[in-house]
Amino acid sequence: MKTLIHNDWQNVLESEFQKPYYANLHKFLKNEYQNYLIHPDMYHIFQAFEWTPFSKVKVVILGQDPYHEPHQAHGLSFSVQPGVPVPPSLKNIYKELYNDLGIKPVNHGYLKKWAQQGVLLLNSVLTVRNGQAFSHRGKGWERLTDVAIQKLSERPKPVVFILWGKAAQAKEKYIDTTKNVVIKSAHPSPLSANRGFFGSKPFSKANAALEAMGEKPIDWQLPEHVALDEKEDKS
Repeated sequence: MKTLIHNDWQNVLESEFQKPYYANLHKFLKNEYQNYLIHPDMYHIFQAFEWTPFSKVKVVILGQDPYHEPHQAHGLSFSVQPGVPVPPSLKNIYKELYNDLGIKPVNHGYLKKWAQQGVLLLNSVLTVRNGQAFSHRGKGWERLTDVAIQKLSERPKPVVFILWGKAAQAKEKYIDTTKNVVIKSAHPSPLSANRGFFGSKPFSKANAALEAMGEKPIDWQLPEHVALDEKEDKS
């Protein structure tokens, strides 16, 4: 079996990679990448898992599917590559971060620092066709990411799950809420941010939950400047 993720996530998800639905997904993706412009670059599909190993996950921020414009997506929910304008939902996340913790917005949307501290920035669907939101929905990704959520929920060390919007909140059924912490609100999209996302204080709530678990809180302050990783020059 080819290693798809180079840390403990490989063992956690290994049995899924061997199931018929994943073989079908792989076949579908091979055709898509050969015939269309697909985001993210194929080398970044599992980037969220690569940067945040299973045993290190403290917080999960669940997104839907990747950004579908060129050069944006690099495998992390809500994050964009350096040099790309900050998308509207992420601008609203930064606004709430400032209102919640007084952290001023940075001028980029590269969330690697969060991922490296244990924030799993996971989308439900990990690929998308250029310019066509949700075009890879229902092809098998949801099944894999549902299992990832479930496995985290079952882990002895609890996790803080941040679920923004109805699509993310539909995943709550895979979470054992008796031992894990779930923080819910409206989605940060401009269409819904005023309906309960602003003022929800997810960042301070997550840190309070982590401290109650005896974990180190997340430093949500992003660096002012970022350099493009060599690996990410591919896209």
